[in-house]
Amino acid sequence: MDIKFAHRLSYKQARLTVLVGFVLGTLLSLIQIGIDYASEDASINREIRSLIEISHNPASRIAYNIDAELAQELTLGLLHSPAIIRAQLVDNNGVVLADVDRPRKEGTYRPISDFLFGANRQFEDRLFLSHMPNESLGMLRLDVDTYAFGSRFLHRAEITLANGFARSLLLTGILLGLFYVMLTQPLVRIIRELSTRKQARLDCPPGHENDEIGVLVNVANQQFENMEAEIQQRRHAEDRLTEYLGQLEDIVSARTLELKASNQSLSQSNDELEAAKMNALGMAQARAAFVANMSHEIRTPLNGLLGMLALSLDSPLNAEQRQQLSIAHDSGKVLVELLNDILDLSKFDAGQLELERIPFDLGSLVEDTANLLSQNAAPSVELTCLIDPQFPAQVLGDSTRVRQIVSNLLSNALKFTRFGRVDVRLSARDGRVKIEVCDTGIGIAQDAQVKIFQPFTQAGAGITRQFGGTGLGLALTHNLCEAMQGRLSISSEVGFGSQFCADLPLPAHLPAMRQAPLKGEVIAITSAGSGLAELLTSLLPSWGLTPRCFSMDDDLTGQKPDLLITDCPECLFRIRPGISAPVLLVTAYGNFMPSEEVAALAPLQQQARPLSRNALYQILQRNLRSDTQPILDPVQLEATPLAHRARILLVEDNPVNQLVAKGMLGKLGCEVIVAAHGGEALKFLEEQRFDLVLMDCNMPVMDGYEASRQIRRSGRWPDLPIVALTANALSEERERCRAAGMSDYLAKPFRREELKALLDLWVPTTTSL
Repeated sequence: MDIKFAHRLSYKQARLTVLVGFVLGTLLSLIQIGIDYASEDASINREIRSLIEISHNPASRIAYNIDAELAQELTLGLLHSPAIIRAQLVDNNGVVLADVDRPRKEGTYRPISDFLFGANRQFEDRLFLSHMPNESLGMLRLDVDTYAFGSRFLHRAEITLANGFARSLLLTGILLGLFYVMLTQPLVRIIRELSTRKQARLDCPPGHENDEIGVLVNVANQQFENMEAEIQQRRHAEDRLTEYLGQLEDIVSARTLELKASNQSLSQSNDELEAAKMNALGMAQARAAFVANMSHEIRTPLNGLLGMLALSLDSPLNAEQRQQLSIAHDSGKVLVELLNDILDLSKFDAGQLELERIPFDLGSLVEDTANLLSQNAAPSVELTCLIDPQFPAQVLGDSTRVRQIVSNLLSNALKFTRFGRVDVRLSARDGRVKIEVCDTGIGIAQDAQVKIFQPFTQAGAGITRQFGGTGLGLALTHNLCEAMQGRLSISSEVGFGSQFCADLPLPAHLPAMRQAPLKGEVIAITSAGSGLAELLTSLLPSWGLTPRCFSMDDDLTGQKPDLLITDCPECLFRIRPGISAPVLLVTAYGNFMPSEEVAALAPLQQQARPLSRNALYQILQRNLRSDTQPILDPVQLEATPLAHRARILLVEDNPVNQLVAKGMLGKLGCEVIVAAHGGEALKFLEEQRFDLVLMDCNMPVMDGYEASRQIRRSGRWPDLPIVALTANALSEERERCRAAGMSDYLAKPFRREELKALLDLWVPTTTSL
């Protein structure tokens, strides 16, 4: 085996050694040259100074005698020095006695010499006589060319570097030969023996028995012996393996038959799984179709029911009739909420729930929801909204979904609480909102708390029989909290009530509303643990008031408050003769005093629980002194009532829904033309002008989708708003309406407020006078 010269170990060793030697030799040579340079630089000054000392006395006498001829000879004599290129002798009056020069020499080393020593140097010697050292006779000036010294120094440096390089080359040759003989040649011999491998053992090169090469040969021989032993073992193993292979072939043949049978069974199972998958997909599609049809079939009569009830409530009624119709209307709204819960659970299963991010007043939303649900509270249950005074005026989030969370939690608390309190607490911190609903109801056992968030599940079978309900509310609330990146937690003990806490990421949009400070004395008569006492002590200090709370048995003789607040009507008859201040009586929903008792206790104002912040502040403002006008929240300011002057084309086939929509639109100041189907609607559009079309989707002859497509394709009414009226509340229905060319979407059953908001958006309005 031949190894290239540049790859041989002896060459690498010699190269490395010579490289190190060359670097060290060069470094030493440079140090020597540096020392020589410093010596040469100093010798220039010494030699010139010596020459000046020799010429000092003759030059001083020449200057003393003012002998120009001798001065000329002296300066010419100085030019014989190879380093001096100019000599000038001047007397003490500044008269030049002699000034001679000659050109400087040029050479190869001139640039380097000038760089190292400078191009020239100037020397001056003040002339004086030895017996008159203080009297100056003139000046001897010499210009010295350093090249004479620099060329001599550079020549020596060149010889020094050349000698060092020659020594390095000589050292390279010697080391190369030595390394080849001592290292490369023995290794090449061992390599050749290994490549031929004609003998079982390697022979150690003479003279290398005890060095690294000898150790390498011994290790290689030992490895050869180990390899021979392993080869023998492998041969025995191969013989045994051949024997086992014969046995394995028999086993494989048997297993192959078993696998064929298993594959046939697996193929049959796959076919069954595929059939089950197709069946599941069909069932899912059928369920979606069922939910859509159920939504449509239920919402259509509900729209007529709620619409007629709303129209009836606007007509003159006695108190009993109004209460009965209100109960029927509220019950219908409960049915709508139940239907919405079912549809929302269906959206969760399909992954179609979408969340909005808009600013809204969460405090007012909680109070409005509590006020709406207060009719479900038992007469002996105190419902209170406790909102942190520093709570933001507006937060960012989905108001509809947050309202569902509050409504479900509060409905659940009111359903299972027959005595005591139900509190809704609202607080905010670090961009998160905490909604807590606490009750003193029946409580929930520990083992039941883990399953109440599952759909159609309640804490026990007896719960449904005793309290009713479907078990959807908490499951939907839990899913809504998770969809909003929040968390719903529960803390409960049987017999001691429950506490549900929804922690939601709702960042503040507007800071807390500031109210003008009030002045006056407010007294509250209520039990120490009542929600009214906690509400007053929490809110009134932020408005500049400090309420004083008394129990129902305390003696109030001598008290002269500006306003008396109580939730105990019985105590009013006892204290009224002694206290003539206005009274605010907070009572349960529908439990107001008769008018004759109110007249006997006047001035008295009744307010149903829960008492809202805005209502309480307005009552305080009317009865107390205020230095400034109230600072009202612009979000809560009611706009000037608007009357719509518009012609509406209502396309609806259901006679009841026609009456409902026509009645609501009439009360909103609109002229309504009714069409029974899409074809009739196209005919009316050809004959008359309309500002808005309310289009039902499912109708005979021509449905709303086809009618909308024809209206848009005609190009005659490009700016005419078309709003879909449909009982199908699923999200894909909204997309289907938009694809048909409709401008907006309103799900049945709808309320007059929703219809008014729709008209505000699409129909120009004028302020009513």
